[in-house]
Amino acid sequence: MNDPTVPPAKTPPARRPARISEQLKDLIVEQGLQPGDRLPREQELMDQFKASKNTVREALGALQAQGLVRSRTGPGGGNFVSAQDEDRAMELLGNYFFFQQPRIGDIYALRKMLEPELVATLAGQLTEADFQRLNATIRLYDHKPQNKVEEYRQRLAELDFHAVLAELCPNRVLGFVCGFLQNLLRNLSICKRIYDKPNPELRESGFHYQVKLLSVLNDGDGEAARKIMFDHMCAAQEYMEACEAELATDFLRISSRG
Repeated sequence: MNDPTVPPAKTPPARRPARISEQLKDLIVEQGLQPGDRLPREQELMDQFKASKNTVREALGALQAQGLVRSRTGPGGGNFVSAQDEDRAMELLGNYFFFQQPRIGDIYALRKMLEPELVATLAGQLTEADFQRLNATIRLYDHKPQNKVEEYRQRLAELDFHAVLAELCPNRVLGFVCGFLQNLLRNLSICKRIYDKPNPELRESGFHYQVKLLSVLNDGDGEAARKIMFDHMCAAQEYMEACEAELATDFLRISSRG
């Protein structure tokens, strides 16, 4: 228990450049600046924040490292708001799990909750162009693969189908989180080994669920879309976890021989 007679430790104050970086973020939001818009010049920022040139430059450098600002030299140069790349953001976030890779079941626990809700929001909202894009993705795996290389690409294309759904989601937070979970599966070492295993039934099962899903999305039936996606996620989780257990057993067997 905490001793009430001992005052809590104080959080050390942020360094001046870090505080200015946060204030610059606020300025970008408050002024409605968009990618490509110029930030105030260095001297203006020095005057505004009553800071030295080095402090302002360090603050801007921190924003450049975060991908929020880019600088350009020469005539017409300066510091400009930079567009955020979603793939880059997911890559950086994925690095958090590099040394503590999550279990497949942990990922599917979230996918089963989130992806059914995602597709429910899309029911009756997709355009003809959206359906064409989704159908073009499905066509990559609507047939038996000719070789192992094509089969692996088909497995990734199935994830691409879900990535397109995530990109089309009107709730950008929900879409981003679902896309991130799909990226985790795509990049986990254990999943790469699983995707390498031949499994024609899995392709056919995924294709079956996704064709049904597009039909009910076109009809605007959100509840049916939610159920189809949940069943799809449950079936995928069962298969992936069975493969995960099998590979773990194989690893232990090989290790014991060594």
